[in-house]
Amino acid sequence: MAIGFTPKHIEEVPLNELSPKQFLVIAIETVRMLKWDIGYLSNNGLIAYTNNGSFSWNAEIIIKIDKDFANLKSSSTGNDMIDWGKNEKNINTFIATFEQVKASFSIAEIDSQYEVLKNELIADEEDILLLPPATTSEQIKDFFSIFVPSKEFFVTPILMDINIAIFILMVISGVGIMLPDTGSLIEWGANFKVLTLNGQWWRLFTNCFLHIGIIHLFMNMYALLYIGALLEPILGKIRFITAYLLAGILASLNSLWWHDLGVSAGASGAIFGMYGVFLALLSTDLIEKEARKTLLTSISIFVGFNLLNGLKGGIDNAAHIGGLLSGVVIGYAFIPSLKQYENKKLKFVTVSAITVVVFMTFFTVYHFIPKDLTAYETQMNKFASMEAMALDIYEMPEETPKEELLEEIKNRGIYYWSENQKILQTIDKLKLPDELHERNIVLKKYCKLRLEVYNLMYKKIAEDTDKYNQAIEDYDKKIDSVLVELKEK
Repeated sequence: MAIGFTPKHIEEVPLNELSPKQFLVIAIETVRMLKWDIGYLSNNGLIAYTNNGSFSWNAEIIIKIDKDFANLKSSSTGNDMIDWGKNEKNINTFIATFEQVKASFSIAEIDSQYEVLKNELIADEEDILLLPPATTSEQIKDFFSIFVPSKEFFVTPILMDINIAIFILMVISGVGIMLPDTGSLIEWGANFKVLTLNGQWWRLFTNCFLHIGIIHLFMNMYALLYIGALLEPILGKIRFITAYLLAGILASLNSLWWHDLGVSAGASGAIFGMYGVFLALLSTDLIEKEARKTLLTSISIFVGFNLLNGLKGGIDNAAHIGGLLSGVVIGYAFIPSLKQYENKKLKFVTVSAITVVVFMTFFTVYHFIPKDLTAYETQMNKFASMEAMALDIYEMPEETPKEELLEEIKNRGIYYWSENQKILQTIDKLKLPDELHERNIVLKKYCKLRLEVYNLMYKKIAEDTDKYNQAIEDYDKKIDSVLVELKEK
């Protein structure tokens, strides 16, 4: 099973009793028997291509004859990184068929056949098979070409470049390269319900271009490269980018609906959307019948594996499912305009209609998602503000007059802790995750203890006595214990 940016399998076979010319003749007949397309012929070998259909796995086969040996190489022509042994199978099939063809010809017949072929062969001085192998710099340049937009592959490289560039900027700014912290992700625009529903709706878009570490980025960019290479030539630039962005937004919206406290980021929702589009197209005759089964199996395995993998936690399956289902719907909506590919008016009407429907859906759902968490955040901000004002009493100078101290304890300390108790009662009525209600119970205990301390402090100063000191110290210990408990929640 070959793995690499261009999976390949290479074998060297001896010519044995055959001359280079005789081996070439038999190799040509073998390729024809296998129904591969011959793209190049010279005295030194040939280049052929498997013919499994435009949307099936295909390979380039190079046969180069050099003195006593022939070098056989099968390379994947798609953007897959794993060939699952297909290139090796090509070479083995060629060798087995070669032996059959060889046994069916006499040496005289082979020599005669060469005389017929020789005028079609490229001369040595023009033969590309004699060119030196690509240098390391040329190989590097070839790899980086996948990030450069071309006529038929334009949008996908741009999307990859944007995702990679944003990740690089995040790392330069100090965000962790392997596992960014939650705060950094939120700062860069991740999807977080409390903030997204509090007017920061744009997070439903920006989170699609953020990634939680370099491995997350790599996996998503590989998936995007694979589906982009298959789908962009079919959809064209406008349909492809429209489907990608709309599926990404709907995926984020579904994630927002399902998750209360999670922070979501990544291009996978949009990418799942493109797989959904392709699944829709595979149910039509827009893609060759011979290729549908292979592609359907490949994509179904990808989708199924990733959805099952998402069940183990830490993965936003809500975004994956939302993107996938959105993509299927968008894919079916594209079908009429794809069947009339040259009808540009129908294409733009379709794209516009889908965009309008998606944005209407987006604003409707966004409006009706319960905003209890946003209310909770607002109330907790008030709580924190009042807590700070109540605690300011501890910063008062020792020489503060008794009357002023009593007034501050009563009108600032006791008042604000009482107000915070009311806030916590309001929070009890909100529809929140269990962990927040549990935290609220602890906060109530915290407020009650603070009030007990402030009341004792008031009595101590008013009565000018030390008899409350031990009780105050005991309450302070309980408060410290509660604060530790709060940190753990």
